[in-house]
Amino acid sequence: MAEQARITRDVFGTLPDGREVERVTLRGAHGFEARIITYGAALQALLVPDAQGRVDDVVLGHDDLLSYLKLRKFFGATVGRYANRIAKARFSLDGQDLRLDANNGAHALHGGPDGFDRKLWQIVATEDGAQPSVTMLYVSPDGEANYPGRLDVRVTYQLTGPTELAVSFSARTTRTTIVNLTNHSFFNLDGLAAGTGILDHRLTVEADHYLAIDETAIPLAGPPHSVVGTPFDFRDAHPIGARIRADDAQIKCGRGYDHNFCLRDGSGVRFAARLESPRSGRIMELLTDQPGLQVYSGNYLDATVSGKGRVYRQSDALCLEPQVWPDSPNRPDFPSARLGPDDVYEHETVYRFSTAGAPR
Repeated sequence: MAEQARITRDVFGTLPDGREVERVTLRGAHGFEARIITYGAALQALLVPDAQGRVDDVVLGHDDLLSYLKLRKFFGATVGRYANRIAKARFSLDGQDLRLDANNGAHALHGGPDGFDRKLWQIVATEDGAQPSVTMLYVSPDGEANYPGRLDVRVTYQLTGPTELAVSFSARTTRTTIVNLTNHSFFNLDGLAAGTGILDHRLTVEADHYLAIDETAIPLAGPPHSVVGTPFDFRDAHPIGARIRADDAQIKCGRGYDHNFCLRDGSGVRFAARLESPRSGRIMELLTDQPGLQVYSGNYLDATVSGKGRVYRQSDALCLEPQVWPDSPNRPDFPSARLGPDDVYEHETVYRFSTAGAPR
């Protein structure tokens, strides 16, 4: 009997202008599957075995294209040109003042009102075999959303282990610009069929500092704040819900966790965070080469959207978004998001799954 293909393609839906949205499925071991759609280059589903071998989807999203089009929630999407916020939707670059399209009050968020998550990406390569992969391309025109330079962006999803998914981004520009890309998946390691939230999930983050924010989620002036003695100390594993209702000014500003954690310095892809579900036994380790990790506890999921057979409510899932720090273009003291025409933007993140009692 011929071995089943590790990668397949099908049509997920059709855009109003008639263009087809494809879905690519990458298959690993023990029922592990990653399903990626070309709309937003989004991780539409991620099937992961639990400690008993049961397989379930662990990311929020939709089973149909219309739901993605109807309400923008960034489920699993590739976010850009600039993930997170840019204060007052403006910044200066080489002496030129640039104004962006505001879409988060006065600020620009996740590339503005029509970011990369709203674009149809093109499949440019697939690879079958032991480590199946798909590469998608989006070409952002010079001046799109008022960002300078034509930007050629590629994202590759690859199964780099039996239950391991790597997401790699690269980009080139024709003019000096800023770039900050990330994947915006919402994780619930209980599995969506359980109908539970993530407040009992245990989180570890390799960060001694975080960025305090104002009431509009823009980082405050001054250096990063120490996590010591705060609800943001995840250097050792803590349940997400243990301190999420603490009488803390920063928790109030974020309506929970919606903050950048300043990852410890290191070169290359390194351990950044661990998420553990005591209910299912699933463990997810996140490794990345980025300097920051935005931790978002699903604070604005308010039952106005549903998908995959359930209504999505506050703290139903957790986002762990590797990236440069928010508002970096306006903060010379932060890691730089600058990209010149002779440079290549590169970003790699790995999601490594195991179960309690299994080797990590």
